[in-house]
Amino acid sequence: MIHQYKSNGYAIVLDVNSGSVHVVDDIVYDCIALLDQGCSNEEVTEKLSASYSGEDLKTALKEIQELTDEGMLFTEDIYENAIEHFKERPTVVKALCLHIAHDCNLACKYCFAEEGEYHGRRALMSYEVGKKALDFLIANSGSRRNLEVDFFGGEPLMNWQVVKDLVAYGREQEKIHNKNFRFTLTTNGVLVNDEVMEFCNKEMGNVVMSIDGRKEVHDHMRPFRKGAGSYDLVVPKFQKWAESRNQDKYYARGTFTHYNLDFSKDVLNLADLGFKQISVEPVVAPSDADYALQPEDLPKLFEEYDTLAKEMIKRNKEGNGFNFFHFMIDLTGGPCVYKSLSGCGSGTEYLAVTPWGDLYPCHQFVGNEDFLLGNVDEGITKPAICKDFKNCNVYAKEACKKCFARFYCSGGCAANSYNFKGKIDDVYEVGCELERKRVECAIMIKAAMAEEEV
Repeated sequence: MIHQYKSNGYAIVLDVNSGSVHVVDDIVYDCIALLDQGCSNEEVTEKLSASYSGEDLKTALKEIQELTDEGMLFTEDIYENAIEHFKERPTVVKALCLHIAHDCNLACKYCFAEEGEYHGRRALMSYEVGKKALDFLIANSGSRRNLEVDFFGGEPLMNWQVVKDLVAYGREQEKIHNKNFRFTLTTNGVLVNDEVMEFCNKEMGNVVMSIDGRKEVHDHMRPFRKGAGSYDLVVPKFQKWAESRNQDKYYARGTFTHYNLDFSKDVLNLADLGFKQISVEPVVAPSDADYALQPEDLPKLFEEYDTLAKEMIKRNKEGNGFNFFHFMIDLTGGPCVYKSLSGCGSGTEYLAVTPWGDLYPCHQFVGNEDFLLGNVDEGITKPAICKDFKNCNVYAKEACKKCFARFYCSGGCAANSYNFKGKIDDVYEVGCELERKRVECAIMIKAAMAEEEV
């Protein structure tokens, strides 16, 4: 499969199955387009003879053939025939999302967790339940040494002592079981103080700081329960925290909605505030929500991604660059085949744990009893659900089979598929359109940076 597009003055050709990316001139670009349609070299020469000389066409076709022979163009899909074997691969649990608090001190309008309650009751995870969760992870991790635990909410800092106690317990268990815990924390910043920063800088491999960008955007969507905005309180804390982490191993993480379709301004506002690790992501909401993204919003959102990509290139050249999560793409190291085919591992390698110890495929399924897998006392009691998630891959989704971005998004989010289509092996079309655009922008940025290095 070949995907071609032009962006910011670059003619780009992506060989989907190999992951090879080529920045080409117009003649090669046009030749590849015709070859991809099934034309022979002779037919290509005939069709393009009015635009290019015969000698130039001969040279271009020779170069294309060389790339094809080297396995960098028109490659076969080597994964589809092996998918049945892939589905039978052994898996172990390697990551938990600990819902340390089903409660929150903000009332974010787009929160899928309903202000932390997750369709249920407010609750804080006890130390005993948290210990059992870590024990479950260790017991079900097989020979895997590196394990991940994300302290999540609601707002996890509302249960801060238990967070600290569980980190201490995890560090004890590392030595006993030859494991290595990477702890992370997601917070709205309201309760962040120097003690929280110091502890997290020592113990947390990553922290996620929730902030939506410009003050008016943030305060509109992330107010306190009585209506006051939270921006002025959290921004100075987050700025200090990012600096204390040497501008690394964190994300200033926001959400854009129908209210701020010009979200590139929010990303750049965060960059102007000094943040170097930024992730501003599209809201996923029922289509009848007033803040939900609509299909008719897509042209504007595509324009925003293009604007952001060009500005990132400009700032990087000026020595004032920053990372944007959705534009971070590795074109040199080769893909992890398992991750490319099945994504985040929800329901198999990654599970969410409620404050009372119930297990779900991920945080977005919490509260939906149809996806209750078991609990930390008994373990997985409904393995059939896990098997369904294990069988969920890019070849199980019809929409993915012809999509050039499938090995970058790995088929998208199972929760989004379920919420919009009623099943986990489908896709959320608006999300797919945005993912394709992000991949194109990310590759274009790589092309621009490579040109700068030459």
